[in-house]
Amino acid sequence: MPNAMITAQVRTPFISSSCRRISKPNSTISTMAHSHSTQKPVIERQRMIIPNKHGEKLVGLLHETESKEIVILCHGFRSRKDYNTMTNLAAALEKEGISVFRFDFAGNGESEGSFQYGNYYREADDLHAIIQHFSGESRVVSAILGHSKGGNVVLLYASKYQDLRIVVNVSGRYDLKRGIAERLGEDFIEIIKKDGHIDVKNKTGGIEYRVTEEALMDRLRTEMHEACLKIDKECRVLTVHGSADEIISVEDALEFAKVIPNHQLHITEGANHGYTSHQTELASTVVKFITSALEQDKVSSK
Repeated sequence: MPNAMITAQVRTPFISSSCRRISKPNSTISTMAHSHSTQKPVIERQRMIIPNKHGEKLVGLLHETESKEIVILCHGFRSRKDYNTMTNLAAALEKEGISVFRFDFAGNGESEGSFQYGNYYREADDLHAIIQHFSGESRVVSAILGHSKGGNVVLLYASKYQDLRIVVNVSGRYDLKRGIAERLGEDFIEIIKKDGHIDVKNKTGGIEYRVTEEALMDRLRTEMHEACLKIDKECRVLTVHGSADEIISVEDALEFAKVIPNHQLHITEGANHGYTSHQTELASTVVKFITSALEQDKVSSK
């Protein structure tokens, strides 16, 4: 696995600090360690660049608490690692002393690559590259969490690789054939067959992104039902969904609950797709599930 490039970003304010710079072949690590007191763990935030299997540089931010375990957060469709749900969840887990890594999928945010409409399994492979990197550093990726499309990605990852025991699906879509007409128009099949693509425009008429026929077919061929049936029974999955989700119906969450073997469901009453007014409840639900699952793993390993 190619070495990652790492630079640090620092959380403030702090009382005391120490700074060090470490140079290694093909990598540079610049870190600044801070602590409020001798009783609290040192926390560092490191900007990291990790290549995927296509050689594209994936950019992420590591919230380093020096825990052996790491939770990886995956953003949604046309989103990024700095989306408020990602940053709030990272902060909540960080407070529990759990290291967190949030990153941009290829073609999104700061990462290299071109944006594609489908790419569900390709993004699962991006996630695999991240997990492989940390495994190579003798770290344990204990849980993965995804919001919206990221929820689909973490479930597809669990189905394909079967090497994790804790997965959190926040507002993922069960039936990927739904929701297309709302973005592309009711006659999207006819148009894309005729023109080979559809340009999705914003309110001012500017092109936001292009959907190719290949990308559309990639989405239509991605079967969440079949994938979820293949998730290992030892893998604990939490699905969180807002009852007032205006993008993906809460019914999708109920479908996940029917087919995933080891599953918990939490419906957040009144929450929309972005959890605009329910960020605190979302974070509390996620942190409780992950910390409880980690504690169960520690007990069972004794």
